[in-house]
Amino acid sequence: MSFDKKSVVYQIYPKSYKDTTGNGIGDLQGIKEKLPYLSELGIDVIWLNPFYPSPQRDNGYDISDYTAVNPLFGTMADFEDLVTTAKSYGIELMLDMVLNHCSTEHEWFKKALAGDAYYQDFFILRDKPTDWLSKFGGNAWAPFGDTGKYYLHLFDVTQADLNWRNPHVREELFKVVNFWRDKGVKHFRFDVVNLIGKDEVLVDCPVNDGKPAYTDRPITHDYLRMLNEATFGQDSDSMTVGEMSSTTIDNCVNYSNPERHELSMVFNFHHLKVDYDNGQKWTLKAYDFDSLKNLFHTWGEAMSDNDGWNALFWNNHDQPRALNRFVDVKNFRNEGATMLAASIHLSRGTPYVYMGEEIGMLDPDFTSMDDYVDIESINAYRELRDSGKTDEEAFAIIKAKSRDNSRTPMQWDDSTYAGFSTAKPWLALGASHKDINVASEMSGKIFPFYQKLIALRKNYPIIAEGDYKAAYQESHQIYAFERQLDEQKLLVFNNFSAEKVELDLPEVYTNGQVLVSNYTTPKITQKLTLTPYQTLAILIENA
Repeated sequence: MSFDKKSVVYQIYPKSYKDTTGNGIGDLQGIKEKLPYLSELGIDVIWLNPFYPSPQRDNGYDISDYTAVNPLFGTMADFEDLVTTAKSYGIELMLDMVLNHCSTEHEWFKKALAGDAYYQDFFILRDKPTDWLSKFGGNAWAPFGDTGKYYLHLFDVTQADLNWRNPHVREELFKVVNFWRDKGVKHFRFDVVNLIGKDEVLVDCPVNDGKPAYTDRPITHDYLRMLNEATFGQDSDSMTVGEMSSTTIDNCVNYSNPERHELSMVFNFHHLKVDYDNGQKWTLKAYDFDSLKNLFHTWGEAMSDNDGWNALFWNNHDQPRALNRFVDVKNFRNEGATMLAASIHLSRGTPYVYMGEEIGMLDPDFTSMDDYVDIESINAYRELRDSGKTDEEAFAIIKAKSRDNSRTPMQWDDSTYAGFSTAKPWLALGASHKDINVASEMSGKIFPFYQKLIALRKNYPIIAEGDYKAAYQESHQIYAFERQLDEQKLLVFNNFSAEKVELDLPEVYTNGQVLVSNYTTPKITQKLTLTPYQTLAILIENA
């Protein structure tokens, strides 16, 4: 038995979901309080971003204790209560495992720094650093105390990479996963897990900031099989997803092919780089639709043909809101939000909904750098200014690309603090919360459409199980694909433009059934006109 392909995952950034203590920070009890809402939406799994003890240099991805709850978010009893209560709603939890690196405040690093040779081998120490760059900017190596050595940190200087070549490290990390399994957790998301397999001999790599020297190395597949066997692989219905940084299709097929016993599915981010100028995040550029469409088709077909499995998503805690990136939100927020949803929920893979996406939340429209708390954004602003950008130019880029865009508090109602808290939140609210909030949107256009898409996946095996084939590849406005399972076929159109688009429908589909549309159900004719941001899915039997 394998994971349930009918499942839909809902991602919660705990700090920003619901505060029950009045300190302006979301907590585990707040998530428990909102389980009826999530049950009404219809989701099956909640993925929680890290809630472990942490100095919060990287908002919890710098973990100082893997098997405890940060008092900011509650207690272990609160967590156990959340697990039990969620199960009563038919909802399981997926926990974030950050096993590539730990905080320099973790006892392992402290012991290593104090001279303990056993723990020094938990980290990647070298006498001479390579030319690799940190993903957060600057050198990827930092002095290891006054030892004359350097330690590797592919992210923040307080996030020391762990040495997976040391079997003791692997044993300790497998214990972490099993600790949470013993708490009733079945599902896991593994942070930047394709970076765990560094080469034994580390050398300079001036290409692409050094990424080829530590990304998708063959030994990573060996480590994942070990992890699988020692932990979640013992649960027949476990669902696991790996976050894959700068990855390839071939590797992702191997990571997720069930016969290889590595992971259930993979996140890749190529489709969220189509608005990067020359591949650089901190730039301003209109998104390239043809690149977006071709990436979806290339990955969709390759994963389908080779029994790989994609995690499908538009939004997460590291990305600006997709609505602001891909849609004319001033004129077509409802249509754009529902079209984006259908374009992944009707595709082959497991859909992920990021909190607030189901009500069409937008970027917060901050007005000053003082509003931002994300370390990556603050560093990027400084580097943009150092590179010659004016304050206004640098701020415009941060405003469009910051991770804080998605981390603003969940907008529950139109009250002062949006129903998130009774106190000023840790991060400023989105400017739209008076108009866009759960209280108003549950009877609006977007939330009910998400409910419908989630229900369709459960009721139509072709959506959960069917293969994937690209369609209408020549179009510069339409992202279309065809699904097939046994004698059924499903043709899905998604108009990514603010213009009407005419197209010819294959004759076999003219007698089909409209499974879903985000406009009034149209009459099916051989000449079809799709309205702005329309999604349309047509099902035929006995194909």
